[in-house]
Amino acid sequence: MDKFLIFIFVGLAAQAVDGSLGMAYGVTSNTLLVSTGVSVAVASASVHFAEVGTTLVSGTSHWRFGNVDWTVVAKLAIPGGIGAFLGATALSNLSTEVARPWVAGLLILLGVYIIARFVFGQPPVPGAGRRPGLGLLAPLGIIGGFIDSTGGGGWGPVTTPTLISTGTLHPRKVIGSVSTSEFVVAVSASIGFLVGLADEAIDWRIVGGLLVGGVIAAPFAAYLVKHLSLPVLGALVGSLILVTNYRTLIRDWNVESLPAYVPVIVVAAVVLVVAVRKVGGRITDAAPEPETTGV
Repeated sequence: MDKFLIFIFVGLAAQAVDGSLGMAYGVTSNTLLVSTGVSVAVASASVHFAEVGTTLVSGTSHWRFGNVDWTVVAKLAIPGGIGAFLGATALSNLSTEVARPWVAGLLILLGVYIIARFVFGQPPVPGAGRRPGLGLLAPLGIIGGFIDSTGGGGWGPVTTPTLISTGTLHPRKVIGSVSTSEFVVAVSASIGFLVGLADEAIDWRIVGGLLVGGVIAAPFAAYLVKHLSLPVLGALVGSLILVTNYRTLIRDWNVESLPAYVPVIVVAAVVLVVAVRKVGGRITDAAPEPETTGV
């Protein structure tokens, strides 16, 4: 029962972050599960099974708050589902020993990218313009879906910053559309894991806990996306990913010790300080949303 409550908390925290930032549910959940000893493939599978429910609620909530561009969703979701299925079947056939450090390294890179984009970067001010076309959305969806299922997360970190960087969609529309598209990605990845993990048991306590916590947090997160500034949240998510996956790597390399944690803790502290100074105490983002045209 204690573990189930922990999984609920993990799901709640991860969905609150994902719904507000447009990324990091899978990365955060998978990072914490792997750090507790759950195998890489089972952790990723559990996260995606739970996401079938959480992304459905999240997408519905974003739609009700007007955060979704359905044209973008249609062009992003199907390629994302294809990439997720391919990635899930590939990961299911890797040994845990081989996959664990590879996934930890991938998640560290994603954590660095989140920090660079939302803390140290200068996101473009979105202006009126045409929506991103299929030439961008299709390959972006395939790559994001593949990385998402092999890394246990990555759909948001790949797709959200890329679409925001185009400057054609308001960030809240990007976050809402990416979150809604993720439902198709989660379903496709889950099917892939069912095919690839036929002989490996899924811990449904993990799935249930993540699902309950995520469903509770999803509507609240969709509401927050209209009001919260992103740098501090990005700093917290990126720092958490760096610290936990750094721990996985130094354990695999048999160099774990208290002094070994000092560099990553210092980095996390600096990132948080920079993020807080960047927002200057401003918590909300009240930038007006421009209209987009095109198909």
